[in-house]
Amino acid sequence: MKVGLQAALSDVNLDVSQASSQRQLAVSISAVPEALGRTAPLNLCLILDHSGSMSGRPLETVKQAALKILDNLSPGDRLSIVVFDHKAKVLVPNQVITSSAGVKVEINKLKPSGGTAIDEGMRLGIEELAKGKKETISQAFLLTDGENEHGDNDRCLKLAQLAAGYNMTLSTLGFGDNWNQDILEKIADAGGGTLAYIQQPEAAVEEFGRLFKRVQSVALTNAHLHMSLRPGVRLAELKPVAQVVPDTIELGLMQEGTQAIARLGDLMVDSPRVVLVNLYASQLPEGQQPLLDLQVRYDDPAHNQEGLMSESLTVSATVGQGYQPQTNADVQQHVLALAKYRQTQIAETKLQQGDRTGAATMLQTAAKTALQMGDQNAATVLQQNATRLQAGEDLSESDRKKTRIASKTTLQGQ
Repeated sequence: MKVGLQAALSDVNLDVSQASSQRQLAVSISAVPEALGRTAPLNLCLILDHSGSMSGRPLETVKQAALKILDNLSPGDRLSIVVFDHKAKVLVPNQVITSSAGVKVEINKLKPSGGTAIDEGMRLGIEELAKGKKETISQAFLLTDGENEHGDNDRCLKLAQLAAGYNMTLSTLGFGDNWNQDILEKIADAGGGTLAYIQQPEAAVEEFGRLFKRVQSVALTNAHLHMSLRPGVRLAELKPVAQVVPDTIELGLMQEGTQAIARLGDLMVDSPRVVLVNLYASQLPEGQQPLLDLQVRYDDPAHNQEGLMSESLTVSATVGQGYQPQTNADVQQHVLALAKYRQTQIAETKLQQGDRTGAATMLQTAAKTALQMGDQNAATVLQQNATRLQAGEDLSESDRKKTRIASKTTLQGQ
């Protein structure tokens, strides 16, 4: 298994007379199978809310989703299940699943009770994942329908960061309309995973299945993008790097000597991660000029190898007189995706500040951006909510959550 690394500038031409030129660089990173290559077994922990508010259809559908995942595990895969209300317990200890009968009995016995302590569930889930971490791909799915009323949200974020530091990926699923979207998104972003919204109980099996299919395609882990800037090239000072595929996430940067490094997390075989880098190039000499060198550091759990390095890729631009723009349409799509996300974030901030008019205007702008991308479903969600605000209506919790999901990814349907 090796890393596929590709890069494209928003415009490969630079004007020699310009003192400074801004360019966006789209970097696509994926895992590429080699002949007879193998992937590591999955080490999956389900961290499930079974508080009193999950009673009835919600908990029943979550149990169905867990049972379906159990049936779809591959030989050698590991599973653990942690459940929480106002406290947490291990329902199924970390184990290689050789027979699913006993695990199914435990899942089916699960009953609703108590309040919600998300951080305790996360703590136990991380402990269970750690037991099966060697030569596996460690993933956790955290599902909740409520606020962390018996826990500490700051502790949740610290635990998500801890999990990522130990090469464990944490995705979150918000069930219904009463969960805290800010916290679940921050947990997923910090944990290198994704945020999903289960609006109706009937969608639980589908959303779990979608996430499960995604983690099954993970082949390499703990990937970091290393960027070595050439003289005369710098990163934008504010928010220089963001992931735009499969979800939009603002990425932090670390500095190691002359290199800027962004953590990417897992690399999938069938779905590349695309990162957008915001660059400035000062006046460079005419001709083909290198701007930066890219390399990916990663782990290959199937072969128990850590700190591997991909081949280096040099990104160059053509500097000349009589500048003619050569816009890259694919990169422009990624620029629009990031704009949609940031415009929606501004709208949410304005709404929190009580500026309904400003929020409506920004949501309309984000809807237009989604239309430019061809993301009709997101455009519909964003425009409908802008119209509601303009009409003096409040946005429901469901409206707000749909807006957040629409901002982060391309909606497949409503």
